Amino acid sequence: QVQLVESGGGLVQAGGSLRLSCAASGSRFSAYTMGWYRQAPGKERELVARITNFGRTYYADSVKGRFTITRDNAKNTVYLQMSSLNPEDTAVYYCGAQLLANSYWGQGTQVTVSS
Repeated sequence: QVQLVESGGGLVQAGGSLRLSCAASGSRFSAYTMGWYRQAPGKERELVARITNFGRTYYADSVKGRFTITRDNAKNTVYLQMSSLNPEDTAVYYCGAQLLANSYWGQGTQVTVSS
């Protein structure tokens, strides 16, 4: 089992940057595909970025070129570097871990971008 704790959210002005972190407890972190998701008020949760255990990345079109997902297996941590933020990026950001049929979620961290 994996427990995930996100941090790094906050209030930022449009055009600014934030780095989210997700610390994982438990074993076999390096085997997990890790992802960042977000949910804005009144909207469904959506995948923002994902990184596989091999380091292959995927980004939603809306964040390509602005967000970067990385992982540090030695620290059991995955990061989301966000730049050129705009108000449409305002949401609760969740960290997710997937391995085979198992999925785990963090509690989320709020990101608010003011115009």
